[in-house]
Amino acid sequence: MTSSVPAWENPKSGPPRSPELVQDRAVRTRAQVLLAAARHFAGSGFRGASVKDVADEAGVTKGAVYFHFVNKEALAIAVVEEHYARWPALLNELQAEDLSPLDTAVEMLNRAALAFRDDIVVQAGARLQIERSLIDAPLPTPYQGWTDLLSDLLTKARDEGQLRPGVDPHAAARVLVSGFFGAQHISETLHHRADLLDRWNEMRDLLTSAIRA
Repeated sequence: MTSSVPAWENPKSGPPRSPELVQDRAVRTRAQVLLAAARHFAGSGFRGASVKDVADEAGVTKGAVYFHFVNKEALAIAVVEEHYARWPALLNELQAEDLSPLDTAVEMLNRAALAFRDDIVVQAGARLQIERSLIDAPLPTPYQGWTDLLSDLLTKARDEGQLRPGVDPHAAARVLVSGFFGAQHISETLHHRADLLDRWNEMRDLLTSAIRA
């Protein structure tokens, strides 16, 4: 029986490879497959994408895809996880810029809007969350992480006197999350997110003027 393991990952094929080379090649192949999966999930949805489509896009065999991901559900989970991994990394970048808590919250959403417009992994993760009922695997609860993050930042903003008196940081966070994700969903539905920055800027200016001291 022919092995489905790619030759470069099969220690019995060809000349011996160093563990570092094999590991580096495996990491790069996995990243190629993940990006190809993101393109197909973003464009065709979970049902419309196939493992063969992903393999062809990545320039690998189906066996190589299955070496890293046991099925299409595992691919979807990995793409969604990569989507969510964008946000802690973004927060770390902003914390290095030494912004105020309120400005950090606003800039998080500004840069998230750019990511939703330009980053295929973010776009694919968003579509997969919308199609979560089609995926026979548990996915993270959407929106909650953003609400918790913004609640924390706005609570700090209130404590530093950046919010208007009487503004509830948790309510403000929920409204910002609803406004942002509503704007991005409408923009995606109507214009494939081409006008997302304009929509978000309008929403942001209205909402922040209502809560900023």
